[in-house]
Amino acid sequence: MKLVHAIEGLSLWVGRAFGWCIMILTLSVSYEVFVRYVLNNPTVWAFDMMIQMYGALFLMCGAYALAQDTHVRADVLYRLFPVKVQASLDFVLYFLFFFPGITALAWYGYEIASDSWRYKEVSFNSPASIQIYFFKSLIPVAGVLLMIQGFAELIRCVIAMKTGKWPERLADVQETEDLLTEADISELQKIHPGKT
Repeated sequence: MKLVHAIEGLSLWVGRAFGWCIMILTLSVSYEVFVRYVLNNPTVWAFDMMIQMYGALFLMCGAYALAQDTHVRADVLYRLFPVKVQASLDFVLYFLFFFPGITALAWYGYEIASDSWRYKEVSFNSPASIQIYFFKSLIPVAGVLLMIQGFAELIRCVIAMKTGKWPERLADVQETEDLLTEADISELQKIHPGKT
């Protein structure tokens, strides 16, 4: 589990670091709205910068979402299976779908990024000619981070197949819905001790 938690720690750190893109995105949109509609003096760089911030957030937080088990999953039947069946199914699906897709992302992302660096590519949407080769470099990096986190998920699957219990994940922020559910359960336990 030390290796799994070390990989999760990396994914959490990268996700938290790139989570600041939300703040930059919010401030830049607010600034652009103010200068465009109040001062009647729009910027030439804000649109491209917003696209790059959102893209960076989307790419670099994928491993974070996988580490926190927050990816969207069609689990109508899956959640009804015993843990050993869930782990076996996940293990097989990682090899059938996840790793081939992520390998393609890293491989072709590297080609896209290297071409972009070679041409010193700039945005064709922007009159400011904003460079985008830095941004495109995140594509293969995201692929590698997802691959590393996928390896940690495989180890989790093996542990769950052996023990019948999913190993604990490193704790981070929780969804409001989960916090409310925990609060409801806590209140029910106070009212009806021993029943949940």
